[in-house]
Order: sequence, then structure tokens, then C-alpha cells
Amino acid sequence: MEQLAFFEIPSPCIGVCQTDDRGYCQGCLRSRDERFHWLSLTNAQKYDVIRLCNQRRRRRQLAALKVMQSHLEQERAALNPELNFDLIEESDKVDLDGFELD
Repeated sequence: MEQLAFFEIPSPCIGVCQTDDRGYCQGCLRSRDERFHWLSLTNAQKYDVIRLCNQRRRRRQLAALKVMQSHLEQERAALNPELNFDLIEESDKVDLDGFELD
């Protein structure tokens, strides 16, 4: 069964109308064509554009999170290189295979 849409689908525009280096609006993350043709799109096409904008927003947030994690790891390693556990060699690792707690 198809759900009926009683109200017009509003534009996702938030009034920040500047494009980023990839050509997407920095506010709503629509492409130039998606912005210019919004009024002529069908409801299904508008839902698809909104879905794409949400995917772009999640990808952008994930990329920003990865950059922040990378910076934090670099800062941590620079502050105390002795605690950089990524540099532990195999010969320095302790074998706890036969160890048991009573």
C-alpha cells in the first residue's frame, strides 16, 4: 500500500547558501542541480534528494570525526612517547597464556 503525502515537501534549505569545494551547499548539502530544480522535482525525487543529503551529512560527520581522532592520537603520542603502545615490539610483549586467577 502506498502512503499518501498530504503536504508539500519543504526544501531542506537552511539559509546557508555557499558551496563547498565539491560543489555541495554547505547548509543543506544539495548539489547545484538539486537546488535549482527543486520546484520541478516530483515528491519521490524530493525524498531521494533529502536521503542523499542525509548520507552526505553522515559522511561529512564521519570524516570530521576521523580527522579529530587522528589529531588526538598525534597529540597523545607527542605528549608522552613512552605511552605509545603502537610501537611495542613482539619481543616486549608478555606471554600470559598459562596465567589464571584463583
